[in-house]
Amino acid sequence: MALTPEDITRIARLARLELSVDEAERMRATINDFFTVVEQMQAVDTSGIKPLAHPLSAVEPVALRLMDDAVSEPNEREAYLVNAPAAERGLFLVPRVIE
Repeated sequence: MALTPEDITRIARLARLELSVDEAERMRATINDFFTVVEQMQAVDTSGIKPLAHPLSAVEPVALRLMDDAVSEPNEREAYLVNAPAAERGLFLVPRVIE
């Protein structure tokens, strides 16, 4: 999946970035290079390979320091929503930014 110059222009506009022609071309080349690497990685057959919990666990045993999954903070949703300019059904309402 290669991006075209029009794709880069559209993405820059959505991100509210001003790119010169040279910057847009460098960005397009960089992103397309990234997509090439992703395609190469997707081409590798990984069936039968167990996922690693940590990148180093393939080399040496790693003891993960995990916290207990317990509630540590009280639910302050209503207090936070009091200062919101707009809220509905317990959620913040924000203006649409993507056209």
